[in-house]
Amino acid sequence: MLYPQTNPFRQSFDLSGIWEFQFDPDDCGRTSWMNGLPAPRPLAVPASWNEQLVDARDNLGPAWYQTRFRLPWGWYGQHIRLRFGSVNYLADVWLNGEWLGWHEGGHLPFEFDVTTRVRDDNNLLVVRVDGNLMANRVPPGNVPLDPQHSFGVARYPATNFDFFPYCGIHRPVMLYTLPPYGIDDITVITEIEGTTGIVRARVPKPDDVTLRATVRGNNVVVTSETASADIVLPIPHAHVWSPTTPNLYDLIIELVRAGVVYDRYTLPIGIRTIRVDGSALLLNDTPIVLRGFGRHEDFPIVGRGMLSAVTIKDYELMRWVGANSFRTSHYPYSEQMLDLADRLGFLVIDETPAVGLFFAEDGLAKRFALCQQYVREMIARDKNHPSVIAWSLANEPHAHDPTAVSFFRVLYDLAKSLDPTRPVTLASHLDANNGSFGFLDLLCLNRYNGWKSETAQLDLGCQVLTRELDEVYARYHKPIIITEFGAEALPGCHAEPPAMFSEEYQAETIARVIQVLNSKPYVVGQHVWCLCDFKTSQEVRRVGGINHKGVFTRERQPKLAAHRLRALWRNDALT
Repeated sequence: MLYPQTNPFRQSFDLSGIWEFQFDPDDCGRTSWMNGLPAPRPLAVPASWNEQLVDARDNLGPAWYQTRFRLPWGWYGQHIRLRFGSVNYLADVWLNGEWLGWHEGGHLPFEFDVTTRVRDDNNLLVVRVDGNLMANRVPPGNVPLDPQHSFGVARYPATNFDFFPYCGIHRPVMLYTLPPYGIDDITVITEIEGTTGIVRARVPKPDDVTLRATVRGNNVVVTSETASADIVLPIPHAHVWSPTTPNLYDLIIELVRAGVVYDRYTLPIGIRTIRVDGSALLLNDTPIVLRGFGRHEDFPIVGRGMLSAVTIKDYELMRWVGANSFRTSHYPYSEQMLDLADRLGFLVIDETPAVGLFFAEDGLAKRFALCQQYVREMIARDKNHPSVIAWSLANEPHAHDPTAVSFFRVLYDLAKSLDPTRPVTLASHLDANNGSFGFLDLLCLNRYNGWKSETAQLDLGCQVLTRELDEVYARYHKPIIITEFGAEALPGCHAEPPAMFSEEYQAETIARVIQVLNSKPYVVGQHVWCLCDFKTSQEVRRVGGINHKGVFTRERQPKLAAHRLRALWRNDALT
């Protein structure tokens, strides 16, 4: 799914801003609210409603949005689509009282063709959003407190995952035009042969249309034409993409009929390869080690809503510390976040919203179908980002049931069929007996030695971690990334000797674990959990409803661990 852009052949218009909003506690709005809300109040889009409104923190809906718009000049009669970047969780959409359709699942885009339904003036767009937690949704909620299927801890709201279930329209809502039979999809694969970069592009098109592709950048202009939907462009003396040299080229795709260009799309691309070889992860055939974080799209007031300034700030913090990578825990991040990863040279493990999965039969078929949907949508959206080096199918599934192995085998095969060029993994908190490890391309482990296990005993925790890592590698002989490790620290809490919840204990835990990871040549990544503190459901372990495992506070101020990481990682980068 291509992001809207403006050029001589297509235009885009952002509907973000102040919309109108109303809760529907009796769920009666379907009778007439699609024609206008009876008693709305203002609300910002994009942003979560839970932190904007003083009475809405734990209200998960249903709720209704509306906004009015007129088409930009000259748009009437063109082919027009309406695109939502992310609505969490279940969205129904009406335009001028007519139902357009629905979409389930936050964090990934969906759109509708509104060519015949939009007016030149006075359009009413209405969206009903339901964010309630259900066991047959993904991610699930209101799961019985059974350690086989849940964390076994009472939370409010009752999530089966450890972050707040923000609701609302979280990313831009766009109107855009494109020509009939225009460019609807582009798939790019890059290869490297000596000093030549090979760009392969596939663009679905009508049979009577010629495909013209041009690569521009780094003093190179290469153009080719074909009647096929597939085109190959060799780039001599190519500048490859990597974290230290995030070189990007512009791939310009044009559709030509009878010698006349009728559509164009420009896509930034990076020429690079990624593969697993034995115990190594190779970028451009050179071993790489990931240093970075898990993080959340979370900030006061906007919740999970996209805020460009926060995106920039988080990249600045990661660069200051010396990170080169992150995982999109536990859902795909905004397209703007990945665009910047391409530009800044960050390596990304892109993860579906499948967090907190369990495998009881009740609701399993629905959860399975949703996970397949998410894999398709995520790869369709993010397949052309050079920064994305791996797909993650899930985070910490409660996968004790043998059903989970066949469940993830289907998802793995689906991901490889859609994109055979990237490794596929999932982040697991289980031991070496995880059956899915046998077919995954690389292994991602979440480990909290010295915190959740071997509590307050760092010496013992490091010994256990050493033994576990060696056992996993001896069994599977695949590269390992530790995708979560760390400890909580309340900002300003200090203790000598270091004690749990102090900044000193968090910093010491992270440093000691990194020492273990650096001693294991098969460990190709270390991702601290996490970059910044974030909001959670309320429970007895969460002071103020906040997870304090961030090395920065929720307001993006450093704790002691951030300074310790900067010393470790930046020194490593220089040696």
